[in-house]
Amino acid sequence: MSELRLADCDSPLVTCIHPSPNFEARRHGVRASILLMHYTGLASCPRAIDWLSRPESKVSCHYVIDTDGTVWQMVAESQRAWHAGVGSWQGDCDINSASIGIEIHNPGHDGGYPEFPEAQMRAVEALSADIIGRNGIPPERVLAHSDIAPGRKIDPGEKFDWARLARAGIGHWVDPEPVGPVLEAVSNPAHADRIAQAQTLLRRYGYGIEVTGESDKQSRTVVAAFQRHFRQERVDGLVDVSTFITLQRLIAALGEPIVS
Repeated sequence: MSELRLADCDSPLVTCIHPSPNFEARRHGVRASILLMHYTGLASCPRAIDWLSRPESKVSCHYVIDTDGTVWQMVAESQRAWHAGVGSWQGDCDINSASIGIEIHNPGHDGGYPEFPEAQMRAVEALSADIIGRNGIPPERVLAHSDIAPGRKIDPGEKFDWARLARAGIGHWVDPEPVGPVLEAVSNPAHADRIAQAQTLLRRYGYGIEVTGESDKQSRTVVAAFQRHFRQERVDGLVDVSTFITLQRLIAALGEPIVS
């Protein structure tokens, strides 16, 4: 990668290169089948790029998109960048081998969490479409960092416009049900059954969750991750009617039967 020239980059949308030494070969026989979205969580894009290219950081990504839409490449798509960390999806715990990572510059929740600017989102759309088209990544495997690492990561967060990307043919999306009453398992045994059903559907979709029928810590953590991506109106980790119906719609949109 250190000898990579602009003309050799994977995407024609790349305008800048800043190679990172933090990569290795993908696990044998594994090709990229996930597009993983992050935010940088740092004060500036140059600072993020600097950190992602320092050997001592032990982190990297394939692409960085600045707020003005500038696209940087740091690691070749053929290589395993170190962006996902500990996490899982559909039982696979080596997300780095299975994914291409885009870091979208935003200071994050600890930095005021501003909106993602129009120029940046246009670049996210264009680059994502290019990556998906060349790698054959299915819509349901365009994911948030928080999807594969609930509780550990919350990026790119509830302000990220997944609906916009879906309108451009990027990612899996359904219109979320408006926010409704919360299902409290402790007050109604029937709600425990509904919470268990929601946990089952989350697990079927790909989230790492155990089916307990309880609104316990692991359940709230995963439900909050789902809400950040698919039901952004309220992120509280509670299985309410809106979350449950939205989850059912999402599974049904895959063409899979729903068992109530």
